[in-house]
Amino acid sequence: MAFRPYLFFGGNCRDAFTRYQEIFGGELTLLTMKDVPGEEPPADKADMIIHAALTVGDDLLMASDDPTTDSFGPVHGMMVSYDATDTPDAKRVFDALADGGNVTQALEPTFFSEAFGMCVDRFGTPWMVVAPQPQQPS
Repeated sequence: MAFRPYLFFGGNCRDAFTRYQEIFGGELTLLTMKDVPGEEPPADKADMIIHAALTVGDDLLMASDDPTTDSFGPVHGMMVSYDATDTPDAKRVFDALADGGNVTQALEPTFFSEAFGMCVDRFGTPWMVVAPQPQQPS
């Protein structure tokens, strides 16, 4: 069993997921309204993303544009959490996500992690980035 975040965007899903692929790597799949078999979509909706999937290893982040709105503010009530491989990875990812966005908690050491921070990226997605705690010798 797995829980998978599914994000909604107000017309900028393609931009967000292209950026996420730049940051995280992986395989990106984008399906638009014009990719759906059958009736031709309205011209202003043809390039709307109806499904985006970014697969990185065994992890999957999915999304689409919400056809009921042209804009979104920041998402409230949830965050996407990224478990970094180490502190340099946490810094690289945090800095990339925070670029053009809003840092809500600076990336810094905590009692549970060498590096933990929170931000809302320029697309309105809230993120938590956490590096593992160093292993203590036994």
